Amino acid sequence: MVTLRGRDFLKESDFTPDELDQLLRLAAELKQQRRTGTEVPRLQGRQVALIFEKTSTRTRLSFEVAIRDQGGHASLLDPASSQIGHKESTADTARVLSRMFDAIEFRGARHDSVEELAQYADVPVYNGLTDRWHPTQMLADFLTMREHARDPHEPLRYAYVGDARYNMGNSLLVMGALMGADVRLVAPAELWPDADVQDLAREAAAATGARLTITDDAAAGLAGAEFVHTDVWVSMGEPDDVWADRVALLRPYRIDTDFMALTGDPGSKFMHCLPAYHDQETAVGRAVADRFGLLDGVEVTHEVFESPASVVFDQAENRMHTIKAILVATLAD
Repeated sequence: MVTLRGRDFLKESDFTPDELDQLLRLAAELKQQRRTGTEVPRLQGRQVALIFEKTSTRTRLSFEVAIRDQGGHASLLDPASSQIGHKESTADTARVLSRMFDAIEFRGARHDSVEELAQYADVPVYNGLTDRWHPTQMLADFLTMREHARDPHEPLRYAYVGDARYNMGNSLLVMGALMGADVRLVAPAELWPDADVQDLAREAAAATGARLTITDDAAAGLAGAEFVHTDVWVSMGEPDDVWADRVALLRPYRIDTDFMALTGDPGSKFMHCLPAYHDQETAVGRAVADRFGLLDGVEVTHEVFESPASVVFDQAENRMHTIKAILVATLAD
């Protein structure tokens, strides 16, 4: 079994390609064991603190279920129940929690916050999402792509479409570079990753043989892609007044059946980290649809989201299995 005991997981490049591969293999094993009722708890008595500055469904529940399956216990600290950043500094919080817990998960706005937690904590710290990186999502995405790839021995070929400046664009670029994938970011030039992220990815790709493409040309970026990823066009924490500019920039990159056809592969799969505005069943989805006339979905149409091409719920389930692998690898004896 892979052991990364005591290690933090703040961004994808914290682990080597071999370590990431071992985590993915462990996640697949744990998933199979859960389905067959043969899972062996390895985290009995372990206590994990979950700090959520941002709201969460999949990340929070994935950590809670994974910890409980493995015999441990999770304690939630949300903005209503935590003093972090208000009456107690991040550094002090890290040192207090280290005396009580075996690990700390953090989901919040600033990547600097999780880095500071890790600097002062004496236990492993996990990044559940920040503005810069989303490493736990990457393990779920790669496990899902491995499960659905036609040839698991060939490099994964995938495109990310949309606003590529933040965590999902950054992480899919760097994770793909580390894993030797054929990665395409398809976005207007104004929404490309920062230069330092691109440099990090190119450095990793030089060692792994990954192929990296960043383009505003959707046809060129999607050609031959086996998987097409997207995310919401406005991230958590951004003001509502950015919607008009963002829709104007990204409307040509909205994923519908014609857009998926640009892959040239009728078997290509659609992926989304969720939540998705694919219908008008949410307050935000209704508001954006009414304001901009996107009545059948914002970043993706309802037709694509509900089509056989969509593997978004496999992807969501795999959050739990891959998070469990991180916990076992870093905490188990």
